[in-house]
Amino acid sequence: MKVKWKTLLICIAIPLLAGGFAGFISKDSMSIYNNLKQPPLSPPGWLFPIVWTILYILMGIASYLIVTSKKTNENIDKALKLYAIQLLFNFLWTFWFFYLQLYLFSFIWLVVLWFLILFTIKAFSKISKKAAYLMIPYLLWITFAGYLNIGIALLN
Repeated sequence: MKVKWKTLLICIAIPLLAGGFAGFISKDSMSIYNNLKQPPLSPPGWLFPIVWTILYILMGIASYLIVTSKKTNENIDKALKLYAIQLLFNFLWTFWFFYLQLYLFSFIWLVVLWFLILFTIKAFSKISKKAAYLMIPYLLWITFAGYLNIGIALLN
């Protein structure tokens, strides 16, 4: 399969820009995070941008595989709509958690995001197994983030 570089770069740029904008609006997030009482196994703040960058790149590659798939448009449209919705929920979680510091609400939001990611993976798997597999690290990280979020909600 020939790589469509422009399409690939756009697909990777979309989640990276969403994440970058979320980081920009919550630019004090690491100082907020470091000042919170945290549950056991909480990673250092510097790790989050690294992990998120990797996850956003994987998400972008996954969406590229869907966009360039030869499957029916109906399946692709549904999968990309779910992808866009979960990306929006991901973006808004940062706002709820860091900007408004609504920790319990953020956890509930994260649970909804978890299911949206799961539905996205299922929709992707009907089109490209590789795309679905590329989304699994994201689901696992959101699961861990849920643990951290509920821990912070209970401790603060």
